[in-house]
Amino acid sequence: MTGRPPATGGMHELAPWAIVAVAAASLCVFTVGWAGGTLGAGVTGHGWDAPPFALSTAGHLVADGAGGVWPGTPPAAVYGGMLALLALISMPTVFLLRFLLARAGRTKGLAGRRELAAMCPKSIEARARELRPSLKGRTQLHPDETGNLLGDLDPKGPELRSSYEDVELDLMAPRAGKSTGIAVPRVLRAQGAVLLTSNKSDVYAVTRAEREKAGRVWTFDPQGIAHTERAMWWNLLGDCHTIEGARRLAGHFVASVNDDTAKKDFWISAAQNTLTALFLAAARGGAPVQDLLGWLADPADRTPIDLLRDAGMLAMAEQLQGTVRGAVETRDGIYETARQTVSCLLDPEILAWVTPDPYLPEFRPDRHVVGRDTLYLLSKDGGGSAAGVIAGLADATMRAGVMAAERMGGRLDPPLTAVLDEAANVCRISDLPDLYSHFGSRGINVVTLLQSYRQGARVWGEVGMDALWSAATVKLLGAGLDDADFVQKISTLVGQHDVRTPSVSRSKDGSQRSYSYRQESILPPDKIRALPKGTALLLATGIRPALIRLRPWYKEPGAGLISAQAKAESNAITERAAARLTGGVALEKKSRWVRDAAPM
Repeated sequence: MTGRPPATGGMHELAPWAIVAVAAASLCVFTVGWAGGTLGAGVTGHGWDAPPFALSTAGHLVADGAGGVWPGTPPAAVYGGMLALLALISMPTVFLLRFLLARAGRTKGLAGRRELAAMCPKSIEARARELRPSLKGRTQLHPDETGNLLGDLDPKGPELRSSYEDVELDLMAPRAGKSTGIAVPRVLRAQGAVLLTSNKSDVYAVTRAEREKAGRVWTFDPQGIAHTERAMWWNLLGDCHTIEGARRLAGHFVASVNDDTAKKDFWISAAQNTLTALFLAAARGGAPVQDLLGWLADPADRTPIDLLRDAGMLAMAEQLQGTVRGAVETRDGIYETARQTVSCLLDPEILAWVTPDPYLPEFRPDRHVVGRDTLYLLSKDGGGSAAGVIAGLADATMRAGVMAAERMGGRLDPPLTAVLDEAANVCRISDLPDLYSHFGSRGINVVTLLQSYRQGARVWGEVGMDALWSAATVKLLGAGLDDADFVQKISTLVGQHDVRTPSVSRSKDGSQRSYSYRQESILPPDKIRALPKGTALLLATGIRPALIRLRPWYKEPGAGLISAQAKAESNAITERAAARLTGGVALEKKSRWVRDAAPM
């Protein structure tokens, strides 16, 4: 049996192509030299007589130089013409190569510029003029007035924006660019009022100074995340004059201690009903939050029942009385569960933020949503957090936006930007999945940032998270998604494409090449998991998936000034933290001295 080794056969097949390539390159070099030299001679006034386009001319040029081919013409003119022609040809060639390389570098099967036309600047501007009456009649619009910046289409653009009726869900692992590439730019570029929730001070430090230029900055920081002095208060019971408002507030406190709001046992449901009645009684009777805590501590106190009856809420009063008169073990279990859900209010530092203070301004959600002010809601996660209060204030603000939109004819203009960073930890609004699409139609641009799909399912349940996923019209999936099942589902959603596979068969009569086609995933799960930091997979309603590059705030124009402001704010936070710690130590020493000095 005879035959050639595969490697040798491959070299023999490539040899003719190599000869052709060398010949073509030599011809191109000679053509540029011949035409460029003639051009240089003609332009400098030494005649347009071209030498023969023959191999002998190339030999004369190598042996005798420029003077032997273009007699009487200075060599500088000849070589200058050659360089000028080479530069003239190189420019379009470079652009063509860059275009071809960009097409080759783009993952095949993902959306390109044509598919994403609805999110490109021209279409987004036209859509903004339809959604925002205040833009009509203006010839020039700033890009930030037309939509929310998402990033640049990979690898070479253009920039892509979502419209003001889109709502967004972003899933990224920690340190994958959620703050620098999404939260901070969205706050800095917001055209109307802003609401931000977070359990860290990084976004606050970067954006506070810039947002002060747009309007008033309200910082709700009951647990000292940014160590700001209390300069505001919010009426916790302000929306509890109706059963719906009281039940929503009770639901926020229950959700803050219940990992899956879709699964409520008897004690959780009964505690929410009891809290609803107590919130309603306090709001209708004008009682402070301190009295409400006293009612929880003493189930036998009939004050809330009497207040409900005085307000004409007889059915609610009877229900509360039935709970109080029930079996002692059951009653105590319900009240103990209710006490656990509002335990954060036992902290006087937290309670002070939701208690009327005649010396400080009151935060009014209904006024906030129609201006350009900024509200920072900061809270720790874990035990003792103020997540229930944070969720209540965030919900009150967004519902105020809905009511303001109804007064404006259906949509806020300018829109309200709500960035719910760490929503699963500090802002558990139990019915957020149901409200999502409704917010988009009211001009409330909600961005929910989660670390993973599973984190959201832990809070809202599988059904709730599926509803949130479906309601979000724009979804960004960033680096570090380690949930194998979820990543596999995303790979399926991205789809498959045809891959052409060549095969070569050899015989004594020669070789034949044939092609077959097979289906491969456009983005296999391992590639989705290994997305580079700073990139994200864009899933938008009605558009094929696309890969985009995020636009971190520190790479944008004006980043130097913002960076200096952020550094100054971070230093101020550090100084406030040190002062608070020093004050706490001094207070502890003083208390110890008083205790030791007291007579026995």
